[in-house]
Amino acid sequence: MIVPLDMTDDATAEAVHRLAKHSYAVEAELIGYATIPGLTETLEEMRALPLRWLGGFVDNELVAFVGFSKVDDVLDIDRLCVAPSHFRLGFARRLVEQVLAEGGPAIVSTGADNAPAIALYESMGFRVVDTVVVQGGLRVAQFGHPGIV
Repeated sequence: MIVPLDMTDDATAEAVHRLAKHSYAVEAELIGYATIPGLTETLEEMRALPLRWLGGFVDNELVAFVGFSKVDDVLDIDRLCVAPSHFRLGFARRLVEQVLAEGGPAIVSTGADNAPAIALYESMGFRVVDTVVVQGGLRVAQFGHPGIV
């Protein structure tokens, strides 16, 4: 079940923050970069992000979420996390599909060495528009969905 998340609710925000830490820890190891922003930000910093949030639940447990915004009619997928115990079960795809259902072009970024995320985005019609190097030497692949590329 996918539902909007209320990040003003302490229990919800704490669950999202905890899940982010677990999911981003796997990505950090995968891409060889330990200071992914999602790993280092505080609960308060995460809650302050100007994002809309959707969560995927199994048996009342949050197992996946996406944080996104729409700026100038472009959907910006800022956060996409799945509990490691629920990797490759379709949660990320369903969350991205829900965001894309809002209509319009979309953008998303991930570590350039994050093969599972790249495979997901490419299978959903996203195409690489750029690869940049950010602070600390991390290579980030930026993707666009129709209307961006």
